[in-house]
Amino acid sequence: MANAATTETMQGILAAHKGREGPLLPILRAVQAEFGYIPADVIQIIADDLNITRAEVHGVITFYHDFRDAPSGRHVVKLCRAEACQSVGGAALSQAALQKLGVDWHGTTANGTVTVEPVYCLGLCACGPAAMIDGKVVGRLDADKLDRLLAEVQA
Repeated sequence: MANAATTETMQGILAAHKGREGPLLPILRAVQAEFGYIPADVIQIIADDLNITRAEVHGVITFYHDFRDAPSGRHVVKLCRAEACQSVGGAALSQAALQKLGVDWHGTTANGTVTVEPVYCLGLCACGPAAMIDGKVVGRLDADKLDRLLAEVQA
């Protein structure tokens, strides 16, 4: 059950999307922008407002990789998992990064600094392997460059 402040915030978000066609995705984006993730206690509020089931809302949240059901770390590292990046060493770099940080995909380091997420194309196919760190795209990664970038976000 959502607390009063969360319920009030949700009422504002839902009111801003009233009358829109297909409002679920924009509502979920607004919720994530507000809270940093989609709290479990707002799913029923959204479902009730849109006259759909909790399962339908949950299905959309879990289908789209950009939606989170828990807060992310202060920094988000997205590593490209597409074929072009994989063909030039992306898989090995990804595994090295996960091991270095001690997390699995979608995991956040114990100190809450870094969340690692897979992404399935950043549009840098000719410059792979590629990553996105806090919204900034980085191409032509190698082990040393990735280690430097990870050290920067962990500092």
